[in-house]
Amino acid sequence: MTAIHLGRARRRAFVGVLSAGLFAGTAGLVGCSAEDPDAGTNGMAELSAEKIHSQSRAAADSVASVTVNADLVVKGKTYKIDMKLNADGGTGKITDDGVSFRLLRVGDDVYMQADAALLKEGDKPVESSKLSAKYVKVPEDDPKYKRLRAYTDKGDLLDMLLDLPGKLTKGDRGEVGSVRTIQLAVDDGEGGTMDVSLEGEPYPLRLVRAGDAGTLKLSDWGQSVTVEAPAKNEMVDFGSQLPKSTG
Repeated sequence: MTAIHLGRARRRAFVGVLSAGLFAGTAGLVGCSAEDPDAGTNGMAELSAEKIHSQSRAAADSVASVTVNADLVVKGKTYKIDMKLNADGGTGKITDDGVSFRLLRVGDDVYMQADAALLKEGDKPVESSKLSAKYVKVPEDDPKYKRLRAYTDKGDLLDMLLDLPGKLTKGDRGEVGSVRTIQLAVDDGEGGTMDVSLEGEPYPLRLVRAGDAGTLKLSDWGQSVTVEAPAKNEMVDFGSQLPKSTG
């Protein structure tokens, strides 16, 4: 009987040691399986800031279209941009220091749609009935042409926005909407920041300008954008130059 009891005691001790080992092993496995913040991402977070920037720019250049939404402050004036752009032009709405108008570009032809308050003939407002929400073609020799075109040119806009002059450093991981991002900071954030997607293509998704100068979001990369010239009955012609603008 004594031998039997000793055998049972040894087995209990062995089971206890084995159980302790299993639980310890399980705890180790749980510790090792902590969620990897980069699991399922495109790997951008593992690259240097310079490589993230260059690959993000390459991704942006590789597709023809993008949607731009921005609230900006430039020299004390506020600007709001809501544009859909493709390789041939763009369409959307601009608010320039409190004055809003629709803007359309098809190839080299730029059109704007504004109410009578925005356009004047000399010092006199244009009659509302003359415009009645029609598009006005902006002549290429009009001083406003280049500025208005700049709002609609994807290549020029990205050249300006994504240049990021200054020393780049890799910041924290974050989110834009539901998309995980890695942040790039210019001159430790004093020159602004840019969020680059960690999911799918490394598109730039958000730019925060330094000095509270506004935020710009880029979305719908590569999605179809159609731009078409207005029909003749949707246009009004002011000749070689637009009337004087209140803006």
